[in-house]
Amino acid sequence: MASLQPPQSTQTVSPGEVDSENEIYQLIQAHQTVSPGEVDSENEIYQLIQAHQVAAARLSPIEEVRTVLDRSTRGTLSTYSQKYQGYPSGSMVDFACDTDGTPILAISNLAVHAKDLLANPKCSLLVARDPEDRTDLVITVHGDATLVPEKDKDVIRTAYLRRHPNAFWVDFGDFQFMRIEPKVVRYVTGVATALLRSGECKKEEFEAAKVDPISQFSTPVATHMNKDHAEDTKAIVQHSTKVQVDYAYILDLDSLGINTKAGYQGTDFKLRIPFPRRANDRKDVKTLIVEMLQAAKAST
Repeated sequence: MASLQPPQSTQTVSPGEVDSENEIYQLIQAHQTVSPGEVDSENEIYQLIQAHQVAAARLSPIEEVRTVLDRSTRGTLSTYSQKYQGYPSGSMVDFACDTDGTPILAISNLAVHAKDLLANPKCSLLVARDPEDRTDLVITVHGDATLVPEKDKDVIRTAYLRRHPNAFWVDFGDFQFMRIEPKVVRYVTGVATALLRSGECKKEEFEAAKVDPISQFSTPVATHMNKDHAEDTKAIVQHSTKVQVDYAYILDLDSLGINTKAGYQGTDFKLRIPFPRRANDRKDVKTLIVEMLQAAKAST
């Protein structure tokens, strides 16, 4: 997916650089004084989107990391190769998360990475929210792989099958469950854009963070809206950003807003559309979307 990139002369602002209340206020004011249809150059469009996205409400980085990991099912496991001493070895693996966010693997004893982990438990798991988009969130969990003891197997099996309901092979004799006990969790998002964010957290901070409770409704809400109300989503995005996008559809959502993919003059890009207030439950999500649509229609 192409990202809307700034022209060479455009000064970009990263969220980390906007640290004063006055700077944020100025960005929001600049965005609010523009009416839809008033901008037509790529430079103006980019600046308008940038101002909107910097001000858009988002989950805290750690909450977003916990939420994305919980919803993800596949990543790249890096182990210390036993065959090629001193070199890392990568494997695509399915995983699920325990209630505290710890990644769970179901691994065959015949797999090369299983042998690597038994010899050296130090590893990392890289998870991309959108593997096709390098500007989107990428998470790396650094930790130690440990075998799940027999007394915990039923609970871990249930957690794994919640994300992989057809994984009947987990009961085969050569399979075993392993947990990657996090030591450090790193994240980066917005690479090559004005919205670059990166950081890391330790095990305690990671486990203390909560999965966003509204994110579990992403699939049913997005499926319904994209199938039956695509024009309404476009109207909401146009009203929120003040950019006359050609189309827009919902990728996912959380308590504070909606993540969308939109198109403008042949370029696709992702836009964060904040809710007017925090959503409390699924019914409240519907109420907020209706409110946003009504506001969009009232402005035309």
